[in-house]
Amino acid sequence: MHKFDFKGKTAIVTGGAQGFGLDIAKRFLDGGAKVFIWDIDGKLLKSVFDEIKNPNLNYNLVDVSKYDEVQKIVLKILENHNIDILINNAGITGPTSPLWEYDVDLWNKIVQINLMGTFNCCRSIVPNMIKNNYGRIVNVASVAGKDGNANASAYSSGKAGTIGLTKALGKELADKDIAVNAVTPAGAKTRILDQMSKVHVQRMLSKVPRGRFLEIHEFTSLVCWLSSEENTFSTAAVFDISGGRSTY
Repeated sequence: MHKFDFKGKTAIVTGGAQGFGLDIAKRFLDGGAKVFIWDIDGKLLKSVFDEIKNPNLNYNLVDVSKYDEVQKIVLKILENHNIDILINNAGITGPTSPLWEYDVDLWNKIVQINLMGTFNCCRSIVPNMIKNNYGRIVNVASVAGKDGNANASAYSSGKAGTIGLTKALGKELADKDIAVNAVTPAGAKTRILDQMSKVHVQRMLSKVPRGRFLEIHEFTSLVCWLSSEENTFSTAAVFDISGGRSTY
């Protein structure tokens, strides 16, 4: 497995206490980065921190859907570190239901976390990247944001918005050494699948020509390249990792 050099870099990984986020954080640590994992599950954060036992690992209890909370933590981190890498991974799928039956409050919550959470983090951190003329941002979207998943209108809409945000921000920062990209994974065996019905999960899997779920390490490798100094040209782009489901 390729080892990326992240020495001297500071990274924030949202939704970093499990699944994709935790695996990304571990690879960053392995590459020498200082890593802050953010999550809303305090017990899980502490458990992960105690288990990894790496002096370069830090954690913060953060609800990314609340801008003031995000901004407060960012300013605290900036007292001692620049922020070089931001992985907007925090997200929820919510229940599966037809749009006309979807609970309005739940619909808003899903979009607030998946889309506004990404905006809040970028809004708070990008000024520091501009100041240093360096940054790598990877926004975790989904094939649902490209294709639209039936009975998942909130999740699909939030992730589609994330793709649009990525393209806009990437263009706004294209004259600087700041890359902003999105990744669109298909289903992977993480806890996020537990939020979906078995029928919905099987329907997702049936659309993947590879005939299997995405492996977490496969996803992490793509994110690491996009987050590294090796990525000197790609920005405002959407990188598919769906096993052939989406080909555009």
